[in-house]
Amino acid sequence: MSYFYRMTMMTRKGFRFSTYEAPGKSPFEKLFDIFQELITHTSGDFDEAIDWLRELDKEYELTDDEYTIDDFIEDLKAKGFIREEFEDGGGTMGEEGEDDENAKGGTISITAKMERIIRQRALDQIFGKLKRSGAGNHKTGKSGQGDEHTGDMREYRYGDDLGNISMTESLKNAQINHGIGSFQLREEDLVVEDTQYKAQMSTVLMIDISHSMILYGEDRITPAKKVAMALAELITTRYPKDSLDILVFGNDAWPIPIKDLPYLKVGPYHTNTVAGLQLAMDMLRRKRNTNKQIFMITDGKPSCLRLPDGTYYKNSVGLDDYIVEKCYNMARQARKLHIPITTFMIAEDPYLMQFIRHFTEANKGKAFFTGLKGLGEMIFEDYENNRRKRLK
Repeated sequence: MSYFYRMTMMTRKGFRFSTYEAPGKSPFEKLFDIFQELITHTSGDFDEAIDWLRELDKEYELTDDEYTIDDFIEDLKAKGFIREEFEDGGGTMGEEGEDDENAKGGTISITAKMERIIRQRALDQIFGKLKRSGAGNHKTGKSGQGDEHTGDMREYRYGDDLGNISMTESLKNAQINHGIGSFQLREEDLVVEDTQYKAQMSTVLMIDISHSMILYGEDRITPAKKVAMALAELITTRYPKDSLDILVFGNDAWPIPIKDLPYLKVGPYHTNTVAGLQLAMDMLRRKRNTNKQIFMITDGKPSCLRLPDGTYYKNSVGLDDYIVEKCYNMARQARKLHIPITTFMIAEDPYLMQFIRHFTEANKGKAFFTGLKGLGEMIFEDYENNRRKRLK
């Protein structure tokens, strides 16, 4: 088999594929590439992903008699990418593929190992041009007492870390200043290697999971989910000193762990933007570092509020003045807390764009009006820009 097929888009009508050469790939690797995309679109539903894979096999002849879809499933088990959970409680098929002979039948789910693979794939797809660097690589352009060496030298100042003293340069200064015959090393001879501050950033990523994220046959939740997975993988591998919290918002807002991102689904919800912002700011208030920001990915207008008595106020017709004003108030509160909000608006309705402009002005934050294609690159660019620590 000289080709394998890469999914490029999913709509309510199905998948659209293109073909390209993949020399040197094994049958498992070719199917695994497609499977990773399918399992992301099906929100971690293994059975649905395999059903799609079988349909694609019928249409595109992805397998042959020597290597079948069933062989591929067995390899997934053996490699620890899926786990079989048996209905009678007799055992599970773990990450090493060890079967319990007393158990009969069961359901298959992906493992933590597979979740990590999906996040890494999202990182490669969205931030593929990036190169990994050392932990905490986030320069500010400000020099002084820090923990990242710049390569520049300066005179010693009281309070400098003695470990940063360059003995070679200091001894050279002593010889020049006092001569070789009567060697002396004084404080004014000391030279230290300059350092830069490494700013730590706490980020909350808000993801809209209201029903509009899948309306009109357009899948907007999968690209948003990929961005979240890529950002999570980026921060945990390249910026381990930073923190990322993720929340979803529909009628209400609630946090989700990174490991649950592949399973994220849209619900029959309205859009309670205020609840999402309230939760995001609560999360950031608990962070000790001073650098904080909120990213919000949404495609719909705010249409819901939770009232003090626990009931919901909803209005999907146009922009409701009561709801909108609450959103502006939240934006102003975040501004007072020095928390910039960057909104990624994946819709082009003029009245919604106008709302986002007013919202952004209230917060003094940023807004990007974008399609889905460039969403990840813009989020990363803004993440890098916002991470700079302001020193006084």
